Amino acid sequence: MTISLHADRHRGSGRPVVFLHGLASRGKQDWPDAEWAGVFADRPRVVIDLPAHGRSPATGTAPTTAVIDALALAVGEEEIDLVGYSLGARLAWDLAQHPSVHVRRLVLGGLSAAEPFGHLDLAAARAAIGGGPAPLDPLTAMIVNMVSSPGARSAQLLDLIEGLAAEPFAPEARGPQMPVLLVGGVHDTMSDGIAALAALLPDARALRVPGDHVTALHTAEFRTAVQSFLTA
Repeated sequence: MTISLHADRHRGSGRPVVFLHGLASRGKQDWPDAEWAGVFADRPRVVIDLPAHGRSPATGTAPTTAVIDALALAVGEEEIDLVGYSLGARLAWDLAQHPSVHVRRLVLGGLSAAEPFGHLDLAAARAAIGGGPAPLDPLTAMIVNMVSSPGARSAQLLDLIEGLAAEPFAPEARGPQMPVLLVGGVHDTMSDGIAALAALLPDARALRVPGDHVTALHTAEFRTAVQSFLTA
């Protein structure tokens, strides 16, 4: 399967910084120019829309490996620094280990140490977005709320989730070998396990910034942490 992804490429000089956004968002929403322009001086920024998000096409129920291959094509073989948040961080963990991708430093924000999608009641979620009752399962209800946000392609996002769940996130199996910074909001329960994830890696540290899963991404403290780590 060939998957093409939309990327906003901001020109500059030096090593590019590549950004991957979270579920039911888009590149410009999670990584707006108003917050990130100039953070890395004039380095190029590549802001990718994940499948079924923003201006990227849907992939049906393509498995995780197919999504990672598509991201690898979008990134190319030039050495990069990679920044992902939430779903983008989950995918960045695997993308950084892709044989054709060369990541110098990796930032993973809002990353869950557990695989959430495998526990999702997809039948109940699909019924809910079709006008049926709200799911009784809290996790499924939360995902339905996310994929039902204004402008989201709800059915296509659930297909994406189904495909990703077929190849679950398994951080204990293998992890990135380059320097890694894991960042989570102090009130973000989804990222409670980032210290344990850091312990699995040869060169990683975990850091807390103000905010919850939604707001931490847009804090000055998050941007400063990423800037300091990637300019070290």
